[in-house]
Amino acid sequence: MKFQLWSLGLLALLFPRILGALETEEFLNSCGENRSQFEAFQEESSRDFPKLGELAFATLASESMPVSDRQSLSSEFLLENLSYAAKARVEFPWSEGVSEEMFLNDVLPYAILDETRESWRPKFYEICSELVKDCKTASEAAQVLNRDLFDVVNVHYNRGRKKPNQNPSESMETGKATCTGLSIILAYGCRSVGVPARITGTALWADRSGNHTWVEIWDGDWKYCGADEYDKKGLNRGWFGGRASKALADVWHHAIWATSWSSQEGFFPMVWDRNNRSVGAVNVTARYAKPQPESKKKELGIRVFDSVGGQRIEAQVALLDEEGKAGEFVMSKAGRADLNDVAKLSLVGEGPWTLLVKLDGIEKKVEVKGIPEQALDVVLAKPVESASIEEPAAAKLDLTEVIEAWKKEEIEEREKELKDKVIEIGEFKLRFLEKKYGEEPEAGHSLWISMHGGGGTAARVNDRQWLNQINLYQPAEGYYVAPRAPTNLWDLWHRPHIDGLFDRLIADYVICRGVDPNRIYLLGYSAGGDGVYQLAPRMADRFAAAAMMAGHPGDTQVDGLRNLPFEIFMGGKDAAYNRNKKASNWKERLAKFQADDPEGYPHRVTIYPELGHWMNFKDSAAIPRMIKLSRNDWPKKVVWVQDNVTHDRFYWLGVKPEGATKLRKLVAEIEGQTIAVTGEDVSGLKFWLNDDLLDLDQDVVVTLNGKEAFRGKLERKKEVAAQSLRQRCGMIATALLELE
Repeated sequence: MKFQLWSLGLLALLFPRILGALETEEFLNSCGENRSQFEAFQEESSRDFPKLGELAFATLASESMPVSDRQSLSSEFLLENLSYAAKARVEFPWSEGVSEEMFLNDVLPYAILDETRESWRPKFYEICSELVKDCKTASEAAQVLNRDLFDVVNVHYNRGRKKPNQNPSESMETGKATCTGLSIILAYGCRSVGVPARITGTALWADRSGNHTWVEIWDGDWKYCGADEYDKKGLNRGWFGGRASKALADVWHHAIWATSWSSQEGFFPMVWDRNNRSVGAVNVTARYAKPQPESKKKELGIRVFDSVGGQRIEAQVALLDEEGKAGEFVMSKAGRADLNDVAKLSLVGEGPWTLLVKLDGIEKKVEVKGIPEQALDVVLAKPVESASIEEPAAAKLDLTEVIEAWKKEEIEEREKELKDKVIEIGEFKLRFLEKKYGEEPEAGHSLWISMHGGGGTAARVNDRQWLNQINLYQPAEGYYVAPRAPTNLWDLWHRPHIDGLFDRLIADYVICRGVDPNRIYLLGYSAGGDGVYQLAPRMADRFAAAAMMAGHPGDTQVDGLRNLPFEIFMGGKDAAYNRNKKASNWKERLAKFQADDPEGYPHRVTIYPELGHWMNFKDSAAIPRMIKLSRNDWPKKVVWVQDNVTHDRFYWLGVKPEGATKLRKLVAEIEGQTIAVTGEDVSGLKFWLNDDLLDLDQDVVVTLNGKEAFRGKLERKKEVAAQSLRQRCGMIATALLELE
């Protein structure tokens, strides 16, 4: 079969990015010290493939090639890639139906996304040519590869993979990959035998149930399939078809995009690296989207796990009617099924509904009050319970009425805030997105507050970072909330209005959604990491743990972290603003603080030497550690340094409003019945106390810088408990001591 040589004029029309902004000389200059490799590739490809070589060089050596590839790829690598692509071009019968344009765009390129570059064609040609030797069409070849290739290379769906965008060797090393890694394997397999293939996906389904990646192949038209999701009925089938039919072409993150080496239309949504626009893409939403009829049908997605954070399992699930009788059972999905591929159960009526979950003689009833955006996660094993604010230890005071009254205060306003997903205090509005994971423990769900990056930039940039943040982490259980910063300033997460907005957000979830106030977690990436550095020390008494990712500490102090588990994640090459050096410095400072106070300053600092600002999801390792932790709400020792934004209470220690001044430091410690406070200024102190800290039936002693300032009994009062609850969500003090 002969390969026709196009004129460069026609090539320019078909590939405007190739012969446009970057002419050959400009391209070679952009290769830096690697220029000689591309000069060799140009010469040797034209010599070994007189016609195809010229087109291959013009196609690959173009603006479409990422700068990192220009400065690193060898002539040997590029020639090998070209040689095997040309071999496939003439060897298989379906090649006759593949145009030169499509060959150059969807068969020839050496990579598809931003996966680590490797010499994949020889091995894939060896494996796949044998698998498809009896196939007559591209569709038949794609089907055979999707059915058999993954067993041959021993890679299947597993969320335990190291990163989403693994190349085939990385996936084969562990045998684990998710939809993107699987799609890369299948697309490589198709291209290795001359079948045009591209990766297709969406950043976020229109129903906000997650993102997904799959493969399209060309056989007279583009046809789709889920990687490692073989369907014997043929192509253009997949569990995601219904969701794809609701895609929105005009909304970038809800649209469906297909990779294209030469495209100028858009860029592919690489959700693991939201700011990476190096992969061209075409908007193919029109091929999937269908007019959506108005429907009153309610469907519930269901996933069943063997434990909190454990493995998905297959179990029978049915809806119970009013008489407690089970309807038709559906089987939950497990094993190789994509996490977003869930069993669906049709709901009747307005709810609440009761489900029956069965597995190997074990039955569990689950009440469903609302339909989650993604899926209802059910755990058959009983989760570990945490302390409940309903039963404060040794309270010695009936606080039932106090707690109930607190829960009813502004309940309509709070419910509206959660429904509208916006909280407004003064001139500032905090919008937020929410996802719910896992089955609710008896003491209530956890709450994760996850702050986006961006900062001093355009609103649309911060909006994009916000939409990225809601999908960045996935705890096994809890409400995962991504707030949108009220401003677009560089310090958007540590300005004075943030503290009050976060307090309101926490209280809304505790009161209206039954969240456990002792399991509130703080996260943030980039500018959001700046916020964690700043907010965690000054608001430590609100949180069970905090994790800072890729941020800068500014001038904040370590001291307030004495009772808060704190993690730092940083790329060793993240040198902007000296973030990496600051992280190393904080590692030393935290170690020094802990050495001086061995019972305090729990911390963990992880620096990845080979990584830059984006850590390829490695920072998500913090989530399973954090979820096991509960707030130390009544610590025996408190170290308090006021920040730029000041407060009049920290744990059980308080000051008068006029005494809340920047950098004021107080250290307070309880031993037996004695409270010892030290500091340059120990005037105007308040002590919010209860029987968890000391015995309120006995005399309480307070010393200030070694001098006794108070001795006597304190009365337990319900009004103190009510005031304490309003100040610190879930923290019930029953006695208040105020000193001048």
